[in-house]
Parts: sequence; structure tokens; C-alpha cells
Amino acid sequence: MASVMDDPTLERYFTGHKDDVTCADFNSNCRQLATGSVDKSLMIWNLAPKGRAFRFISHQDAITAVQFSPTCNLVATSSKDKTVRLWTPTIKGESSVFKAHTAAVRSVAFSHNGHKLVTASDDKSVKVWSVHRKCFVYSLNQHTNWVRSARFSPDGRLIASCGDDRSVRLWDTSSKHCINCFSDYGGAVTFVDFNSSGTCIASASSDSSLKIWDLRTNRLIQHYQVHSAQINSLSFHPSNNFLISGSSDCTIKILDLLEGRLIYTLHGHKGAVLTVAFSKAGDLFASGGADGQVLMWRTNFDTKSYKDVLHQHSRRSTPDPPPHITDVHPRVPHLHHPQASSIQISPAVTDCQTAEPHVVEVGHPTHTVRGLGTQSPTLDQTHRHLSEAFLKEHVADWAEEEHAPSSSVNQTGLAAGESAVREEGTSRPAEKVSSGPSSGLTSTLQHIVRQLDILTQTVSVLEERLTLTEDKLKECLDHQTHIINKGADRNLGRTVVSHSFTLVQT
Repeated sequence: MASVMDDPTLERYFTGHKDDVTCADFNSNCRQLATGSVDKSLMIWNLAPKGRAFRFISHQDAITAVQFSPTCNLVATSSKDKTVRLWTPTIKGESSVFKAHTAAVRSVAFSHNGHKLVTASDDKSVKVWSVHRKCFVYSLNQHTNWVRSARFSPDGRLIASCGDDRSVRLWDTSSKHCINCFSDYGGAVTFVDFNSSGTCIASASSDSSLKIWDLRTNRLIQHYQVHSAQINSLSFHPSNNFLISGSSDCTIKILDLLEGRLIYTLHGHKGAVLTVAFSKAGDLFASGGADGQVLMWRTNFDTKSYKDVLHQHSRRSTPDPPPHITDVHPRVPHLHHPQASSIQISPAVTDCQTAEPHVVEVGHPTHTVRGLGTQSPTLDQTHRHLSEAFLKEHVADWAEEEHAPSSSVNQTGLAAGESAVREEGTSRPAEKVSSGPSSGLTSTLQHIVRQLDILTQTVSVLEERLTLTEDKLKECLDHQTHIINKGADRNLGRTVVSHSFTLVQT
């Protein structure tokens, strides 16, 4: 098959993670790419040639989601360890811990002004947090099973969430009520997101379906059945004209939403594709999968009009089928089955720009624990003393490691598996800044965490009761106001009648 200039191409790939890559996000200036993994690490890749990569290790279980703040000065991660962390993406590796969920946290996302976070959890709740105050604000609790994903709308007035109860819910952030529920799914809903204008949401499901809903009419407008297994992630192009999806069938699909059709199928991962994400400009997109690889692709196909692309594709040996016009005029739901003649791309890396970026290990940095509006300086001081003791105990071991090749760092760039990271022709081990607790202090910290879990559960119950009390109080006040107004109207009527009678007598 002949290739055209507008096909997506694989530009770089990174192999620094040691397990499944579960999430990815570009910062707004496209200079960095953040990824999270089942190996409990957050990695931030500098995309400039010879840029360093940073590995941050503090989560105690798999990282499930990652997102840069709009200003790029913070990175949020969620984890199966029931926490959310807010990182400063520098070599210091500082992070704050947000804790109010009582089960694995599956999703985290910033509001578009960067002031709030929304999280989704296996405890069946969606929670909203204040970034500035670093505290929990309120909960949304109508899902009946695990919640897989939650996102703010671009204007911040809505939250969309989805979960294993086979539903997508829309929430009003002012009233904190569920204002709509889409439940036409044959399996768990794994991912949901808004388009850039906030007029539509796209959802992915374990039944391999991808659906797009128009929020202005609350109607299903497009339904794609192009994957052969569960869809794990999706991402809108900033123009809203394209959408990419990653699936457990090991492929990435690219959809043209204007014409309502599949235009590309990408084969690059050797296992399930767990995450996909467009850059903020739309010129790049990233994918991560069960093979531990992060692939970065050049979009290309969005540079020309659709007519030009069709004209070039008509010269292929197997051209694409014509678009489904019924999806455009009129816009009605129409099932799209996979097309055997869609363009299949099996990529090869031609230029990775940098062979082996220097990986800096940043492990267990100083951090603070944030929960329901409270801070724990005692825990922070304990962790600091712990780090100092561990550094003294293991300084000799680290000195020996400085003179021996490191076997714990995976290479990023063209190849993986070498024991050292080379930079500018020299071989040197990756830098390490790490600490680890002794058994006594570990048990103490675990006890503190258990007590915090109990506290957060108690506060969650109290919050629900307080909300009910406020609602009842509001009803009572409204009822009392209504009675007072009726009494005032009755007294006014009596006064008017009395005054009229007096005038008659006169």
C-alpha cells in the first residue's frame, strides 16, 4: 500500500516503565509528556533533544491517571493506593497527598481554570477538591458501582462521570445534583470526556462500543463499533474533528467525526492499549500499553482538508469506503462497523531525536498529607526523620553503586535493557534520591493511615447527614416563609376590610 504525507507517523518511543503504562498527558506547551504505570512510578519525559527524564516514586500501588495543570506547574496523579498526589515536576520531587476516598482512585482531572480537581473511585463516589487549599470539598454519590472516570466541562459548570453501573452521569457543579443519566450501554463504561467546546461527550465501554452524546439535545448522535475488545481510553482532537481510541485489541483507532467514519487503524503496541492522549495543539498524540511502552505519534492527518485527504487516498491500491453521510445530514445515531479496507499502519521509528535521555530517579520525596481540609505536620516530620536515618544507614551502599553500573534503570529512546544511561559519549548510572522506612516506623505510619481511613469514612457519613439536615432545614424555612407570607396576606385583607367598613360607617 502506498503511503501519503498525511498518514500519522510514529515519531518517538520510550521504554522507561517496568510494567503496564496506564495513563499519559502532554503539558500545554508540548515540552513534556507525563506517564503513569502499574510500576507505581510517574515519569515526566522532556521532549527536547537530549532532555532528561524524571521518575517520581511515592505511590504505594499502581498509578491510574495523570494530568498536568493548565499552567503546567503541577501534575496530579491518582492511584490504587486510595490517594491522589499533587506533584511539583522538578528534581526535588515534592508532592502533597489528598486522601478522602476509601478505595482505589481510578481518575483525576483538573478544572480548566486549574482551581479544582475531580476524582473517581471504586468507593462509588466522585469527589471534588480545592487545589489552592489542598482539601476535599464535596462528594457526588449516585453511582451504584465503581466509578471509572470523571471530567470537568470546559466552562466548569458540569462534571461527567462513568462507571461499572453501565451509566454516564452529568452533574451540575452549582447544585451538586445529577441532572442527566445516559444508561444505554451493554457493559461497564470505562472512560468519558468532553470535547473542547463542551457541547458533546464521548464515552467508551467494555462492550467495545464508543458513543458520542450531544448535550444540547441529550441525544446519541454517533455510535461506533470499530474495536473487537474493551475500549480503555479516548481523546478528542482540539479541533473536535477527530477522536482517537485505545483498546485491549492492541490497536489505536482514529475516527473522523465530521464524516462519521474510521480513517486509520494503528498497530504499534504488543499488548492492550491502555491510554491515548492528544497534545494541546493536536499535532502529536501519545499512547501507552500493557507492553510498558510509550509511543509518541505525529498526527499529520489534520493538516489538510478532508476533500484533499480523500483525493490522495483515492490513489491507493485499497481506498477507503465512502463516508456515512447519514451521520451528518441528519445527525442521527448510526452504528459503524469496522471496515476491512480502512487504512492499516504498522509503524517503524525513523528518527527518535535522542538516543538515551538521562533518567533521574526521584524516590519517596518529602511530602505533606492533605485530607478533609486538615494538614498532618507530625506525619511530615516523622517522614523527614525517617528519610535522614535511612540516608545515614545506606550511604555506604549508594557510594558503591556510584562506581558500579546500575541495573534498575530502563533505557528510553531507541532501545531498552542496557544497565547504564549514556550521555554525550560517557557511561554513568542514573542519579538516585531515595529513602525507605524501617519496620518500626513503617508499622507506625500504617497505623496512622488506618486511623485516617476510619476518620475519612466517619467524616463522609457526617457530610451526608449534614447535607440531609441542610435540605430539611431549607424545606422548613421555605415552609415557614410560606406560612408567614400567607398570614401577612390574610392580615392585610382583614385590615383592608376593616378600613372599608369604617369608611362606610362614616
